[in-house]
Amino acid sequence: MRHVVGAILQFVILTLAILFLLCSMVQNFRIVGTSMEPNTHNGQYIMVNKTSYWFGRAPQRGDVIVFRPPEAPQTTRVKRVVALPDETIEIRANGTVYVDGCQLEEQYLPAYHIGSVGSWTVPSGQYFVMGDNRSVSYDSCQAGTIPLRNVIGKAWLVVWPASDWGFAPNYVPAVEAMVK
Repeated sequence: MRHVVGAILQFVILTLAILFLLCSMVQNFRIVGTSMEPNTHNGQYIMVNKTSYWFGRAPQRGDVIVFRPPEAPQTTRVKRVVALPDETIEIRANGTVYVDGCQLEEQYLPAYHIGSVGSWTVPSGQYFVMGDNRSVSYDSCQAGTIPLRNVIGKAWLVVWPASDWGFAPNYVPAVEAMVK
């Protein structure tokens, strides 16, 4: 009887350790709103890889991230990284984005998009994020940049509804995607 109790206890401890490890590495989030249309949709559930930016790795342009906005840290938002630390971003009247003077080719955007216009310099250690549906997105254009410490992780999988299952809409622009 003592061996059975010991085996059960070991099983429970191992199960809890694995569960704790998994919960520290991935987390699910529900998409609320339409600011990332057409790439994610209101009500979808995504899995976020919380280890993506561990060990000195940093968000890259095109990553879809989940973060806590500095002005409302009790909430979470999902947006795309558009500009990196120490870069200057300019959004012109036609919606075209320029980073350090180079046009950003954004193949993930809907055919028609319009959003904020202006120019910003991204502080060190911070990221400029925007929604893909720029006409309804509340993002860095209005709320400012996101410090790395507020980034929860990188969107990894769309898991619900089942018909949408697949990898999250991260986009890695090729070097030639930035043209002067």
